[in-house]
Amino acid sequence: MPRWIDGAIVCAARSRNKNDRMLELVDLTKIYPGAKAPVVALDKVNLTVGRGEIYGVIGRSGAGKSTLIRCINLLERPTSGMVRVDGHDLSSLGDRALNQARRDIGMVFQHFNLLSSRTAADNVGLPLEIAGHKPAEIRTRVADLLDLVGLTGEAGRYPAQLSGGQKQRVGIARALANRPKVLLCDEATSALDPETTLQILDLIADINRRLGVTVVLITHEMNVVRRIAAKVAVLEAGRVLESGPVYDVFTKPVSETTRSFVAETVGYDIPPALLALAAQHPGIGPATLVRVELVGVAPGEPLVSRVSRNFAVDLRIVAGRIDAIQGRPFGGMVMLATGTPDVIAAAIDYLRQHNVHVEVLGHVPTNDRAAS
Repeated sequence: MPRWIDGAIVCAARSRNKNDRMLELVDLTKIYPGAKAPVVALDKVNLTVGRGEIYGVIGRSGAGKSTLIRCINLLERPTSGMVRVDGHDLSSLGDRALNQARRDIGMVFQHFNLLSSRTAADNVGLPLEIAGHKPAEIRTRVADLLDLVGLTGEAGRYPAQLSGGQKQRVGIARALANRPKVLLCDEATSALDPETTLQILDLIADINRRLGVTVVLITHEMNVVRRIAAKVAVLEAGRVLESGPVYDVFTKPVSETTRSFVAETVGYDIPPALLALAAQHPGIGPATLVRVELVGVAPGEPLVSRVSRNFAVDLRIVAGRIDAIQGRPFGGMVMLATGTPDVIAAAIDYLRQHNVHVEVLGHVPTNDRAAS
């Protein structure tokens, strides 16, 4: 095990015993001047990230994610509000003190931001050079970090000789050079293919476990958050719409924006013609289209077959997917229930009594081909 990493694990274990706050954003606001009117990029954002936690911030393009991350490391001065890291208010520091404090915050970029004229090792060592460390110390630290990210044999290669995933591993190692307390990941997997994305996310999760570094993931992909984050905040138009444990936000979305993220992630599509037809006929009918969400239902629970057996209802699955979030089952199905309206209503009540969320999407006229 690398020498520096070995020492960091001891520190990480101690840190995890402190159930305290590593990052706090208090009423964080950023307003830019506009041609016609001021532009509010962040509007009183409040977030608390615990020590050693992986926290996801998700939002669409223009939600304010880039401004948020630049305000966290004070590359952008907030118009008002507070950024507190490990109990220290960064927003109150002068330039010299802020430059020193920024060493507690590492940054991983979407497009790697490596210097093409430097080798992998030299890119990793750059922050240490700037900080004034001795060459021998830099060589030792860089070797440990390249080992940590799985690039021991790539130290002498240049960015042009590395794959996208390898470049991001170099970027992660560089971000860890000054032993930061917080690691900011700004769309760190957006430029990578799906397989490499999973590898990089698993690496970030492993670093979090081994070093205890607090991680903030900025992303537009719910799958990124779902894979490794403990908590998530949904950002839109510079405001936090909702936040909390990933499983709770994912399975009980409050805002329409969050529901759209969840729908994209769950990944099942209702046949458009059937959905449009049901929308024209609200309520329960002889052929009713229902969305069933299975949250916390044990895998293999025979609810569908039980309903068919106990009620005179025929259930046909038209779309669905069962998945897991942090090892807990979650998924859903869209079914066409045929029978008499009163019996279908009784079957829906039965499912709801068993903690299954059922949404009636409408009914389909039985003489329409879309229902066949």
